Amino acid sequence: MAGITTHVLDTSAGTPGRGIGWTLYRLDPERRELAAGRTNDDGRADGPILAADALEAGRYEIVFAVGPYFRDRGIELPEPTFLSDVPVRFGVADPTQHYHVPLLVSPYGYATYRGS
Repeated sequence: MAGITTHVLDTSAGTPGRGIGWTLYRLDPERRELAAGRTNDDGRADGPILAADALEAGRYEIVFAVGPYFRDRGIELPEPTFLSDVPVRFGVADPTQHYHVPLLVSPYGYATYRGS
C-alpha cells in the first residue's frame, strides 16, 4: 500500500486517540489543504489520508487537534493548553512508497516517527 496513513495513540491513557481532528497540507510550493477528518475508535483514519495516486514527492504537514481531544476527555488543563494543535512536517522522497505517520501524544508531550 502506498499513500499516507496515520494513527494517534494517547500515551497518557494507554488508549487509541479517538475522535482527534486532523488536517493534511501540502507545503510545496505553498501551504495547501489536501484533506481533513477525525480518527476512528481505533485512533486511525478510516483509510489513507492521501491516496497513492495523489501522492507526489515534496513536503507535507499533518496538524492534529489534540487540545480539544483532551478537554473532551475531561482532563483539566490550563488555558491556554500546553499543546493545542500538533503539527508534524515530513518529506516524501519516493511517492511509490507508503508513508505512515503516527502520533503518540499526552497533554504535555508528543512523539512521531515513520511507521510501516
